[in-house]
Amino acid sequence: MKIDILTLFPKMFDGFITESIIKRAINKKIVEINIIDFRKYSLNKHKQVDDTPYGGGAGMVLMCEPVVRAIEDLKKEDSLVILTCPQGISYKENVALKLKEYKHLIIVCGHYEGYDERIRSFVDLEISIGDYILTGGEIPAMVITDSVVRLLDGVINGESYKEDSYTDNLLDYPTYTKPFDFRGMKVPEVLLSGNHEKIKEYRLNEQLKNTKKRRPDLLEKKND
Repeated sequence: MKIDILTLFPKMFDGFITESIIKRAINKKIVEINIIDFRKYSLNKHKQVDDTPYGGGAGMVLMCEPVVRAIEDLKKEDSLVILTCPQGISYKENVALKLKEYKHLIIVCGHYEGYDERIRSFVDLEISIGDYILTGGEIPAMVITDSVVRLLDGVINGESYKEDSYTDNLLDYPTYTKPFDFRGMKVPEVLLSGNHEKIKEYRLNEQLKNTKKRRPDLLEKKND
């Protein structure tokens, strides 16, 4: 997979692509991640990419020309162009599972007061990571990239993400490691039993209890 991220602040991604699982996925050539400053697509001699909004109002608006020129330069037949936007669809695990099937993602990071509305005509999908406003789309771009890359074959153990929270609309079951007894809080005996069927049953029951306690709305969706 190839992921191109269009941003005004490339250095924000320095740690993101040079650490941990993302770095390993890049080194194993499972994914190619390019961080692109779309200022270079500006035709303005000062590389300006924003201006005041028509009709007045606070803040600056990203101009359509540099963003669209960047998209058109990078886009291929198999590309999906994503706009990080508070007005987009709510990002969920099932969206990440769909995105991982694409060979090429282009993620446009917003900033300032917003985008020139005409940019939307060149975008395939708008995504919001939550009902709140951030200073820019860089963090949402990292969230999308991280959640998709971990699903790619060879990045992590497939069994790990198949039992994650939100799979089948259930939260994950609790996990434990050594020591067995920590200040009187002991690991459930069933996990030491070696009986895989009982362990599987226990974990499913814990998923249901966990979801009912913390996110009962997910159970309602599961039963729809």
